[in-house]
Amino acid sequence: MALHIHEACILLLVIPGLVSSAAISHEDYPADEDGPVCDQPECPKIHPKCTKVEHNGCCPECKEVKNFCEYHGKNYKILEEFKPSPCEWCRCEPSNEVHCVVADCAVPECVNPVYEPEQCCPVCKNGPNCFAGTTIIPAGIEVKVDECNICHCHNGDWWKPAQCSKRECQGKQTV
Repeated sequence: MALHIHEACILLLVIPGLVSSAAISHEDYPADEDGPVCDQPECPKIHPKCTKVEHNGCCPECKEVKNFCEYHGKNYKILEEFKPSPCEWCRCEPSNEVHCVVADCAVPECVNPVYEPEQCCPVCKNGPNCFAGTTIIPAGIEVKVDECNICHCHNGDWWKPAQCSKRECQGKQTV
């Protein structure tokens, strides 16, 4: 084991018999159970982003400062922007923290939206629509759902059931 002496520390090696006890004052060289105590009572503060600290003398020294962010096991450069998922946008901040925003999707205007691969928000593949009973009908047009009923979606209110009007028919049930 190598002995490293920091200039801020005073280490005193006493060999019994060579130095009289009167020559050494414990007030000049205080010690505790761990060994000699340094003359320099205040050490410089360690950088908050320090990732590697060495203790080669009385004061710890920062040997490596963190200049990246870690997110879900991956490292990103400061100010680097990345997309961990189709709905999430993130950035590695100078504080070494990752800040993310998640997409706020509009409510789809249909009763049967689908999620496409690599797209964040659901889409209405067949356009706006609504339910007429258990039948899905497109918005904007009247649809004859059976022999007795013609239905249409509420304007802009796809989540409401369709408005249907009964036509004359022979013994058939209406929606």
